[in-house]
Amino acid sequence: MIARDALAQLPVRTALPALREALDGAGTAVLCAPPGTGKTTLVPLELAGLTGAGPRRRVLVAEPRRIAARAAARRMAWLLGEKAGEQVGFTVRGERRAGPRTAVEVVTTGVLLQRLQRDPELAGVDVVVLDECHERHLDADTCAAFLLDVRETLRPELRLVAASATTDALGWARLLGGSDGAAQVVEAAGVSHPVDVVWAPPERPVRPAHGLRVDPALLTHVAGVVRRALRERSGDVLCFLPGVGEIGRVAGELAGVDAEVLQVHGRAPAEVQDAVLAGGDGVRRVVLATSVAESSLTVPGVRVVVDSGLARVPRMDHARGLSALTTVRASRAAARQRAGRAGREAPGVVYRCWAEGEDARLPAFPEPEIKVADLTAFALQTACWGDPSASGLALLDPPPAGALAAAREVLTAIGAVDGDGRATPRGARMARMGVHPRLARALLDGAAEVGVKRAAEVVALLSEEPPRAYGDDLAAAWRTARRGGDGYAARWRQEARRLASVGAEPGVEPGVARGSGGGADSGGSAGSGAAVDARANAGAGAGANTGANAGASDDVVAGLVAALAFPERVARARGVGGYLMASGTGAELAGAGPGTGARAGDGSRLRDAGWLAVAVADRPVASVSARVRLAAVIDEETARAAARALYSSGEEVGWSDGEVVARTVTRLGAIELSSRPLAAPDPELLRDAVVSGLRREGLGLLRWSPAAQALRQRMAFLHREVGAPWPDVSDAALLERAWDWLGIELGRARRRADLERIDAGQALNRLLPWAAGDAARFDTLAPERIEVPSGSHIRVDYGGEQPVLAVKLQELFGWHESPRVADGRVPVLVHLLSPAGRPAAVTADLASFWRDGYRSVRAELRGRYPKHPWPEDPTTAEPTRHTSARLKRG
Repeated sequence: MIARDALAQLPVRTALPALREALDGAGTAVLCAPPGTGKTTLVPLELAGLTGAGPRRRVLVAEPRRIAARAAARRMAWLLGEKAGEQVGFTVRGERRAGPRTAVEVVTTGVLLQRLQRDPELAGVDVVVLDECHERHLDADTCAAFLLDVRETLRPELRLVAASATTDALGWARLLGGSDGAAQVVEAAGVSHPVDVVWAPPERPVRPAHGLRVDPALLTHVAGVVRRALRERSGDVLCFLPGVGEIGRVAGELAGVDAEVLQVHGRAPAEVQDAVLAGGDGVRRVVLATSVAESSLTVPGVRVVVDSGLARVPRMDHARGLSALTTVRASRAAARQRAGRAGREAPGVVYRCWAEGEDARLPAFPEPEIKVADLTAFALQTACWGDPSASGLALLDPPPAGALAAAREVLTAIGAVDGDGRATPRGARMARMGVHPRLARALLDGAAEVGVKRAAEVVALLSEEPPRAYGDDLAAAWRTARRGGDGYAARWRQEARRLASVGAEPGVEPGVARGSGGGADSGGSAGSGAAVDARANAGAGAGANTGANAGASDDVVAGLVAALAFPERVARARGVGGYLMASGTGAELAGAGPGTGARAGDGSRLRDAGWLAVAVADRPVASVSARVRLAAVIDEETARAAARALYSSGEEVGWSDGEVVARTVTRLGAIELSSRPLAAPDPELLRDAVVSGLRREGLGLLRWSPAAQALRQRMAFLHREVGAPWPDVSDAALLERAWDWLGIELGRARRRADLERIDAGQALNRLLPWAAGDAARFDTLAPERIEVPSGSHIRVDYGGEQPVLAVKLQELFGWHESPRVADGRVPVLVHLLSPAGRPAAVTADLASFWRDGYRSVRAELRGRYPKHPWPEDPTTAEPTRHTSARLKRG
């Protein structure tokens, strides 16, 4: 029986006429409805005609998370008086409850993508509702783009609704409206109850979150705030935390509270999720949840929200080839969503674990995943859709060009796309597997080596990282999962069966993908070595236990499959607990490094391994190395086979430790496998190596005599004041043109000592414009010395902004004007010295000095140096370097 009383109380009912009108007209609409209004439950039922209003239609509802999809389907089924799987069903990865009577089906956005690739027309579907589109998950954005493409080209009658509680409504309206103008925005008023805000920052500063690390002091504080809320308020408490690890830690600190402590996250068993969403039985509850409880889910009985202020989002470190979740500050939009959970059923309160002054500095909205995440799966989806560049897709934010190019390199290397970026048959099969393309490659090529069942089991482990308690050894975690009775083990077994099934389906045969990619960031080759080459046409699905290494140990299988998934992460040991990955990134086992108080990988087989296949890694704050969180022990042969595209062998001539080193080297990416001296290196490579050493260590390696430094200053002066043809002699320019002025000497140099013997001044002369004949004027334009009235030839200093002539004052008697250089363009700055050579005055206008400044200088110096001439009129006096007595003697 339909729960009509419950349906009548949902506030979104008032917006349904406008929504129907928009869909019957333009066919698209943006629905903005606050949490608790019934947009996720009532709207699909109404659009499907299951409540008795309107014609019967088939409605597909896309949710970003599995837990939300299950919960929404079960809630709608309850409103109809049924169980999920009848008129309302759901499909998530590994589980489907739907039948021929199903009119409303709730799916995850990942499942919807798979369906669109198999059946772009979505035959039989009349309406698609994209729920919680404000979260800007990559799959949701991709689904929206594909659906708009379907409406434009195949099915203009397909109705599309973008639904959200808080979103950029105008942006979505423009996107859904396309060339016909903006889609209609339909708003539903909520009846949310007032929610008081209590600011509860930690008493002492805590370290900012980085990567997966959250300061334990903050988690202790959050647990304290939960205890405070239990004392001060009534009702159940919903506490938002960034991840499963933090939930477990806070749960441990809440031991002994007078309440039932429950944990809600994507990894929680379905029965636990159902129990939380079903409501309590009179016992007060504390629900510790990730952001899955921000929207789509209603947790009955909640009157209090405790918000840690943190969220966990995907990030791609393209420089290191690491893709992982990272912890960030939650946006203001997310904070509003979280607070709203306290006012769904009655007035409530939110305790925010940060200072009120920090709130304005939070980001307004979550960052779109397309801007920061690994785009490899997205690039494969668009390639299979027929638009490899994604340029023809309607997206709120375009994918970053660099990230998309890196993704294409990975796909090319694993044989998923061809040289033009178009999906290959192998790539199309990968896209249908429902896992990351890297893992699809590992399943296809691993099945040929170890059998599809064992390959699928390892890939299932890689698709959802095992709990920390399983350890950092992938093979050991595999064994733990096999005998485990926890929720993770149950989900792992289910996913392994699913992957074994899709891996055994007839399709493109596995084998070596001969793509052109394979750089350090490309993801490596799709081939697993000569054994795979020999069976390139053997097929993946021959049987669960077939394959060249079907009888291999778990350790060998785990290592091979992990290396096939992440070939650029095969790593060789370099010291205790330290490794170098083929990508060039250093790595350390968890617990390694100074100040940890533990040996690298204590209690783990990984500690003594010579080679690893790193499956999961992140980078701690202020560290240049990655931290290995999950890996398998492998040998060099496996590393070479899995990362074959990264293998190279050739001559290397370079500068190392002050000398040229010439050798033949074999490498696996950045890992040096072997080397031997090179007997007769190419002379040009030798010269290049010397230039490289000079650039690395600087021009100071050369012999710079005072005359050489003066020559360089004169040349720099003319380049600055006159320009061409006088050359630039800055460090950067000289290093760039090293061949032009050091070519002869560089050809003979082999080590630092050879460079130190080169006379830089003699070499610099080669840069003077001899060919044009201007070099002959060098001494005229920038004279090394200037003859003064006394007959002395005084050196000019060109080291500053203006040439300087430092000369004793008496030697300039009779000189009416200051000297000029560079064809008279630049006046020389005259430093007038006392008879003892000390500075007395500075002038660039000698005539003005004789007229206005000489008198005061004469008065001061005459008493100090009475033996020297101090005439009243210096312009007519005889210049001299000597005393008055010497001058009289002649």
